[in-house]
Amino acid sequence: MIIKWRKSTRSEDHGNCVELASLPQAIAIRDSKAPDAGHLTLTSRAFADLLVQLRRNE
Repeated sequence: MIIKWRKSTRSEDHGNCVELASLPQAIAIRDSKAPDAGHLTLTSRAFADLLVQLRRNE
């Protein structure tokens, strides 16, 4: 499977970037500075919960 990564719209210009990819039943997240270091895979529900938590802590 070929994974198409995209940078988060919330990434900063000075290199602190997070990339996301849609998988068949999940969302993958990785550090753009270390793309070969692996990625975190979350269900769509877990990803939505993560976003809620991040927004609460802004």
